[in-house]
Amino acid sequence: MKKTQLILIVVGLLAIAGLYSLPKFVVDNEGQAETATAQSSAETASDPAAMHEAELSEEAEKSLAELRSKVSSEEISLEELEQMAELYKEKSLYDSAGYFLSLAAERSDEISWDEKTGNAYFEAFTFALNPEKVEATAQLVREYLGTVLENDPARSDLKSKIAMTYVSSSNPMQGIMMLREILEEDPQNEDALFNMGILSMQSGQYKRAVERFEELINYHPDNLQGQFYLGVSYFEANQRNKARAQFEAVKDMTQDAMILESVQSYLDRL
Repeated sequence: MKKTQLILIVVGLLAIAGLYSLPKFVVDNEGQAETATAQSSAETASDPAAMHEAELSEEAEKSLAELRSKVSSEEISLEELEQMAELYKEKSLYDSAGYFLSLAAERSDEISWDEKTGNAYFEAFTFALNPEKVEATAQLVREYLGTVLENDPARSDLKSKIAMTYVSSSNPMQGIMMLREILEEDPQNEDALFNMGILSMQSGQYKRAVERFEELINYHPDNLQGQFYLGVSYFEANQRNKARAQFEAVKDMTQDAMILESVQSYLDRL
């Protein structure tokens, strides 16, 4: 399970109601590399993702500095831009990762760079903290992943991500309709079932959330997030016995201290 997913579980503990109004911050695509890095670093302290993963080894930081010094020249390769992006992801600075991947996307005709860029900006969207940055990262997700989706309309995973950016916009029904379309075509779709469950939680419809997450784990029992949020949904729906049993089941599925701490906090309240 990715660290970003683990962080989402903890964030969910603290603010279930705001789970998908989340996101982080955006780098101006027209800005300089140094500006992008400074913006990201300045906001690390207020960003839940960055707070959990903001340091690299001395060797990695040195490599990042060397690569950054090459950005303003034509010397840097696409592979080196991707290497920079991966290092920024390790620092949980996903907006910076998206920025440097977008430079690669601009220089290459390969659509895979658009997908990598869009996915990085989706991570940034997921952890954004204020409405302006939510919308800015959302627009970048739609731009880059939308390009990929136009070329391959069958990519329901990308359609699901784009849908979630609309849910936090002024037109949330557009996103919900997109998720429903996915489920009409594929009733077992993992991403769509999970996101519909999250949206039910966000709107306080915990019984409906229970139904969505029960469907999800029935088809995808290894989805640890779904297992955890099913327990939360049982808890909020006042189905305490089911909640306890579900949280105990989650404890048996992982040894990760972060998840176990979250689970135990709920068990202590039962």
